Amino acid sequence: MSSAAPPYPAGSVPAPPGLAPAAVPTAPLPVPDEEIRVFGHTNLFYWWPVWVVAFLMATLTFLDGHVMAIVPQGTTVEQGQAVPGTDKTRSVLVTPPGQTVPPTSAENSDPSPRLRVAANNNYGVVFAGVLLLVVAITNLTLRGLASVNAIAVIVIVGLVVALFGWWDRVLYWLGGMDVRMNAGGYLAIGIPLFLLWAFSTFIYDHYTYLIVSRGQVRIRREIGDGEIAVDASGLLLEKKRDDLFRHWLLGLGSGDLRVKTSAPANLDFELSNVLFIGTKLARIQDLIREKETAPQTAGA
Repeated sequence: MSSAAPPYPAGSVPAPPGLAPAAVPTAPLPVPDEEIRVFGHTNLFYWWPVWVVAFLMATLTFLDGHVMAIVPQGTTVEQGQAVPGTDKTRSVLVTPPGQTVPPTSAENSDPSPRLRVAANNNYGVVFAGVLLLVVAITNLTLRGLASVNAIAVIVIVGLVVALFGWWDRVLYWLGGMDVRMNAGGYLAIGIPLFLLWAFSTFIYDHYTYLIVSRGQVRIRREIGDGEIAVDASGLLLEKKRDDLFRHWLLGLGSGDLRVKTSAPANLDFELSNVLFIGTKLARIQDLIREKETAPQTAGA
C-alpha cells in the first residue's frame, strides 16, 4: 500500500485545520572569509618594455627584407656593373686582393648573406633608447614633482631632436655610430629576458606576501622565512609617494607599500612595486573595519 504525500509543504510544521503551516527556521549559510593577497615585485617587473620592443624590432627587421653581408675590411662597392647577356646593371662587392668573403658560420660554408637586418638604423636607435630609459627608471628613484620634471625634459629633448632630424648628426658626432642589430640579436635579448620576467612576476615574487583576512594578517617577508600570523587590529599600511616613472609609466598603477604591525610581532617592512595598490588598499581598509558577527540562536 503506497503512502500519500503529506498535505503540507516539506520543511514546515503541520498546523490545525484552517491555518497555514508554520515554516521551520533555517540557519543562514556561513559566509566564506574573504582574503586579500598582496604581492610585491622586484624591479625586473618593469623591464617588460625591453622584451616587448625586442620582439617588435625583430619582427620589423625580418619583414624589412634586407640581409647583412660580412666582408673583409677594405671591401668596396662597384655600382653599375653590367649583367652579361642583359641590358641590366648591378652592384658588386669587391674584396681586397687575396681575401675572400668568409662563411657565415662554421657549419655553413656558403658565404652568401643571410642575416636579417634593417636597411636603416631607426630600429636600433629605438631599442637602445628604450633599454637605457628602463635602466635609468629602475635604478633612479624620482617621486612627485621631480619625476614629472624629468619626464618633461626627456620628452621635450627627444621631440626637438626628432623634429629637426638631428639624430643622424648626433650619432655622427658621437663617432659615426650606426646603431643596427640583426633580427637574431633582438631575439637573443628578448627571449631570455621574457622568460626571466615571467618567472619573477608569476612565481618568484609570490613567495613574499601579505594576506589580510577578518581579524588576522599572515606575512612572509623573505623567501625561506616562515609565515607569521598577527592580529589585524594593529595593522598599519602606508602607501609611499608615487614614482611617476616606475609606478605609472612602467608599473601600470603600482606602488610601494609600508607594512607595520603592533606588538608583540612589531614587524616593519616594505612591499615594493605592488600592482593595483590603490584598489587593494581600499579593500583591505574595508575588511579591517568589518567585525565578524556570529549567528545567535534563541534559547529554548
